[in-house]
Amino acid sequence: MYAIIETGGKQLKVEEGQEVYIEKLSAAEGETVTFDKVLFVGGDQVKVGSPLVEGATVTAKVEKQGRQKKVVVFKYKPKKNYHKKQGHRQPYTKVTIEKINA
Repeated sequence: MYAIIETGGKQLKVEEGQEVYIEKLSAAEGETVTFDKVLFVGGDQVKVGSPLVEGATVTAKVEKQGRQKKVVVFKYKPKKNYHKKQGHRQPYTKVTIEKINA
């Protein structure tokens, strides 16, 4: 069984036991999180939401909070003596999908 959920403004296809990196959540490590924005549930019986599937939830356990590798943003305008270097590290939350309730 799998489901398509929405979190952090993105849609993800998840299965039970899968580890997923998502946008940062305000939950501590070891906590259980419930995603109630379920758009689709697939498997033996298919349930399609319009836009959400009624009563469907996905529970996950927060494994860790972290930040991705640094991305260098370099702005440059030729012949104008303008350059700007900036770094960015996007925060993330690693979760393990435990149960899909459909």
